[in-house]
Amino acid sequence: MTTTAGGSMSAPVSLHLQSLGCARNDVDSEELAGQFAAAGFTLVAEPGAADVIVVNTCGFIEAAKKDSIDTLLAAAEYKQAGSARAVVAVGCLAERYGAELGHALPEADAVLGFDAYPGLADRIRDILAGVPVDSHVPQDRRLRLVPVSEPRAWLEPPAHAGPASGPRPPRRRLDDSPYAPLKIASGCDRRCSFCSIPSFRGSFRSRAGADILAEARWLVSTGVREVMLVSENTTAYGKDVRNMRALEDLLRALGEVEGLDRVRLSYLQPAEMRDTLLAAMAEAPNVVGYLDLSFQHAAPAVLRRMKRYGSPDIFLGLLERGRAAMPGTGARSNVIVGFPGETEADVAVLRDFLVAADLDAVGVFGYSDEEGTAAYDLPGHLDAAEIDARVAEVSALADELIAARAESRIGSRVEVLVEQAGSEVVGRAGHQGPEVDGNAVLTGCGVCRVGDIVPGVVVGSSGADLVVEGERSE
Repeated sequence: MTTTAGGSMSAPVSLHLQSLGCARNDVDSEELAGQFAAAGFTLVAEPGAADVIVVNTCGFIEAAKKDSIDTLLAAAEYKQAGSARAVVAVGCLAERYGAELGHALPEADAVLGFDAYPGLADRIRDILAGVPVDSHVPQDRRLRLVPVSEPRAWLEPPAHAGPASGPRPPRRRLDDSPYAPLKIASGCDRRCSFCSIPSFRGSFRSRAGADILAEARWLVSTGVREVMLVSENTTAYGKDVRNMRALEDLLRALGEVEGLDRVRLSYLQPAEMRDTLLAAMAEAPNVVGYLDLSFQHAAPAVLRRMKRYGSPDIFLGLLERGRAAMPGTGARSNVIVGFPGETEADVAVLRDFLVAADLDAVGVFGYSDEEGTAAYDLPGHLDAAEIDARVAEVSALADELIAARAESRIGSRVEVLVEQAGSEVVGRAGHQGPEVDGNAVLTGCGVCRVGDIVPGVVVGSSGADLVVEGERSE
């Protein structure tokens, strides 16, 4: 087989694409898969069958970075064994560290950032042809504040004009799940002191509603019955075009997409939640009762150092209004413990809040330094052993509370989207988000197929998981 630099291939090249991290990254991977397929690559499910292995990395926290590096090293073993010809790193870790990652990880043939995405197929052809491809040089993609004295006294986007995270569809699905993430925006303009995402994902940019609706219809045509709206900050949708009701309008429009039975919102900022949005969620015929609220902590002093908004009373009030608008709604959040300056009293506030909040799912993370963030230079850093102890303490409480919340749902009616139908029928109730919020095991429902939505009654629980007695179908 021969290739020419930037040119066509004389024989099909097999390519395996591995996606790490969040659902937002999964959409990027499927958009890249669409590009590769259109360019003539043969997509394969196993890395051992691939000429090229592309790893879409995550670079959000230390554990995610390690997972990405381990995955790249595992991919490089296929190259060393002679089955793969090239390993390419893309995604957040590649964007964030670029050439630095390339020097530290010579096993990767290229480390390419988001700006390379539109021509990524050609760059891979170059690599296969032996043409050197320079690694990405990172840049700060955050918005630049323009002084009032300048004529254009608003917010100026970074110099790059293209999308910060890849091409628009064609998108190629990498599985046949009845659920799919649906990207509505890219980037983030918030300045949380622990978060590096805005520096490499760039400024917030909403997708056009018409494009989102068209992609939703396409997803339905592939067998999808539930979409989860994803972005770095879903509640900011439309703010960049000064339309504060754009998300509410989008939910109404998605409610009219035939065959789209469930719409789920993710990454909701408590500071940007409003009663009109809660009302729109409640009124839309296919929006499930699900509040994915990134509280991060509850102690006001810690939240201020995080450059976050809120307090226990504010958060509990938001949950109360959401549950009143959507009875039976599910609520999940993530919290960070061990943040610089966090005291035992702050941890006690967080524990008391979690008890009162009665959440369906809680992710507990220990603080880790991220270079380039404001928190990196804050005083009062805790040692690793103390952070680990606090994570263990709060995680144990969260597990107990989640199990109690699931048990409290026994006797309630739910609708389960079937995702696995074999010797055991497994899916998710409306209050359970994909992959992280537990599952529902269906019993007594007769013949069930993947993609069916089966009504039933919760008859048991184990941790966050439910056992649901389904209504028998013929």
